[in-house]
Amino acid sequence: MSAGYVYDPIYLKHDTGQHVENAQRLEAIISHLEKTGLKKQLTLIEPRPATVEEIALVHQKKYIKEIEDLASQGGGWLDPDTVMSPGSYEAALYAAGGVMRALAAVMAGEVDSAFALVRPPGHHATAERAMGFCLFNNIAIAAKYALAEYKLERILIIDFDVHHGNGTQEAFYDNPQVMYISTHQYPFYPGSGDLNESGGGAAEGTTINIPLPAGCGDGEYLAVFEKVIVPAARRFQPQLILVSAGYDNHWADPLALMEVSVSGFAKIAGVIKGLADELCRRRLVFTLEGGYNLDALAASVKATLDVLLGKSGIDDPLGPSPRHFKVADIGRLIEAVKAVHGLG
Repeated sequence: MSAGYVYDPIYLKHDTGQHVENAQRLEAIISHLEKTGLKKQLTLIEPRPATVEEIALVHQKKYIKEIEDLASQGGGWLDPDTVMSPGSYEAALYAAGGVMRALAAVMAGEVDSAFALVRPPGHHATAERAMGFCLFNNIAIAAKYALAEYKLERILIIDFDVHHGNGTQEAFYDNPQVMYISTHQYPFYPGSGDLNESGGGAAEGTTINIPLPAGCGDGEYLAVFEKVIVPAARRFQPQLILVSAGYDNHWADPLALMEVSVSGFAKIAGVIKGLADELCRRRLVFTLEGGYNLDALAASVKATLDVLLGKSGIDDPLGPSPRHFKVADIGRLIEAVKAVHGLG
């Protein structure tokens, strides 16, 4: 069983200073993979820059030019959350291109699965707007590219970041070829992701939102995966699974109020890998979204990669949450989502 990873120091050129989404995130991950010896067990996949035409599969060319121009002018703030430096445009091209390189390696059988360790992240970016630390929607671009380049008919995107991936949902809301499933804290930024947002027109039912209350931990997430996501995926029969992997629902993360542990992320990865093994010839690509506690992020990414390599006995150096939040029973939510989507 083989797994690859995409990384290049070019991603550090997206210099956000003391912003919570900063270069230290990737540095912490790579350092942890080196210290634990896992990096040597993985195949390095070198990224390439996405072309403007590839970015334009999702984004308006006017918007792409605005991002290029702002970088050439020295950078600046796009909104109260999202900042650019002179190197951000190039890094963003390589972030989208990095996910496409991971996809190409998986589709060619060079590796069974891959994790694109890229930044800036992408799932909030819409066709014409940067949002929530995101410039270009890396996973949406890769999915559009996969539909065209590999003539795929069904792609599943799973997004377990704590924030709803509004940009990814928007990109495929009316496209029945792409199923988008999101688990996210709700209500929370960016405000979208109600369970009744389920796709438009012929794509009705191919957007599945699972809006979770604050305080959900490993048990709640696994229940959602087992009772909603697994049956939905089996019904859809994807030929490829792409994952927006956000680790900001870890209990130690400073930006949210979820209770997932490193072990919980490993179990989530195991469920997703099982679906890829069962449904789409192991074709599985993860790409990094959020996660802002450096220790939790590094350990969670390593745990995910351990699972992709087929390992058991996952190390969780942070352990379970010490807070013992009482979360509302999500049984009713699960039943409501199943009712909206006819999952029995």
